[in-house]
Amino acid sequence: MIASQLLAYVAVFVLCVLNASCMDTFTTAVYEHAVILPNVTLTAVSPEEALVLMNRNLDRLQGAIISAAQQGAHIIVTPEDGIYGWTFNRETIYPYLEDIPDPQVNWIPCNDPSRFGHTPVQERLSCLAKDNTIYVVANIGDKKPCNASDPQCPPDGRYQYNTNVVFDSEGRLVARYHKQNLFMGEGQFNSPKRPEIVTFNTTFGRFGIFTCFDILFYEPAVTLVKDFHVDTILFPTAWMNVLPHLSAIEFHSAWSMGMGVNFLASNLHYPIYKMTGSGIYAPDSPRAFHYDMKTEEGKLLLAQLVSHPSQPEAVNWTSYASSIEALSVGKQEFKGTVFFDEFTFVALTGSTGNYTVCQKDLCCHLNYQMSEKRSDEVYALGAFDGLHTVEGTYYLQICILLKCKTTDIRTCGDSVETASTRFDMFSLSGTFGTQYVFPEVLLSEIQLAPGEFQVSSDGRLFSLQPISKPILTVTLFGRVYEKDSTSDAAADFVAEILRLMAIIVTSMVYSVSW
Repeated sequence: MIASQLLAYVAVFVLCVLNASCMDTFTTAVYEHAVILPNVTLTAVSPEEALVLMNRNLDRLQGAIISAAQQGAHIIVTPEDGIYGWTFNRETIYPYLEDIPDPQVNWIPCNDPSRFGHTPVQERLSCLAKDNTIYVVANIGDKKPCNASDPQCPPDGRYQYNTNVVFDSEGRLVARYHKQNLFMGEGQFNSPKRPEIVTFNTTFGRFGIFTCFDILFYEPAVTLVKDFHVDTILFPTAWMNVLPHLSAIEFHSAWSMGMGVNFLASNLHYPIYKMTGSGIYAPDSPRAFHYDMKTEEGKLLLAQLVSHPSQPEAVNWTSYASSIEALSVGKQEFKGTVFFDEFTFVALTGSTGNYTVCQKDLCCHLNYQMSEKRSDEVYALGAFDGLHTVEGTYYLQICILLKCKTTDIRTCGDSVETASTRFDMFSLSGTFGTQYVFPEVLLSEIQLAPGEFQVSSDGRLFSLQPISKPILTVTLFGRVYEKDSTSDAAADFVAEILRLMAIIVTSMVYSVSW
């Protein structure tokens, strides 16, 4: 055990002794925030105008923080971009930024607001935490000056970071995290020179923190769990839902299950940009989740979690799938596109069956039974084994059972939100070349299926009972992190074309970036 980890465990022990005992469970809150956006401008507003906008959002966050504390929450997570929105370039974001010091300075902004210059947002967050005796997690912007002696210093002489902060129940700054993996178009910010691994200890567990797009990469997300053994991940996000396998509640709950940690996801609420989906997830099942595309209101979620969740049984993700023969020899395969990736599909033709579909090294096996085979709905089994290169570059291995948008198989992979077909059972497996596989089950009207499925040690995702609602997707979402840099000249060219297409489509439809 490395020295830093030993010190961390000692710190937890001291905390527990000073507070009589560690807590076995704790109450947590996440707030899906209906953000108030600034007017779009090509020139920077004054710091005073910026603060007015931020205080309007903080007023809404304050209501959620007070309510959560009154209901016994020990910690509350608020969203990425929740204090000022996202419609900025480097110049226009600057009035909204503050200098956020390293937490080692032992600072309570509520008690000493001018210690690090003009920091009204940090002061207000600190006071909200202190006055309500609750840990507050928020996302703001950090600014750090640099000069020509630093070869990476931007031309404007400063680094600007998308930053998460955590204030403890006394109002003390205990964590600061600079987002590593910036989403496309997030050019107002810089990435830190090295990925930051940020943890802190409490009497109710060991916490790690990262932001939005970070979840799709090894650093810092997997490292926090694998090497630093956190119990709970804090996840401010501004997540736009992408069906069929990257809807917020679907993927975040799957990541919690796949990594064996609690996961607290707080999303923005902005339905016109497909932003909704927050949750409190334990490794075995979601505790609370929210998905709402119909109203304009924010939502506070509370749930109780185990402070130190037990580690799940190790899964050999290729064991079962490698032990059986292909189950659909002679079935007609076809190609379909899912979020710009070309899948190999086979349509399900009966109410019950065994199917296999392969792509490169990945073979996906499905055993299923429908309550009835409807004539107005088509389902397909798909496989993808390749480098995704649109809004980021990351290698995927995916097995997916999905409902096609229409009875035309050319729509298999398109976004679908409702279904009518019920399944009495399913079992999905694949010959994955990675241990990082995230199991997803999404039901009609974008709902989760807590307690209705399980993962076996030999790598099968299977139902425990007839599913309560019609199925949209059943997915094993695999990440092969070591292949993220795999590419060639032709693939680079295609990737760049797809990336530019995605930017154009995103700007036309959403006019927003994560």
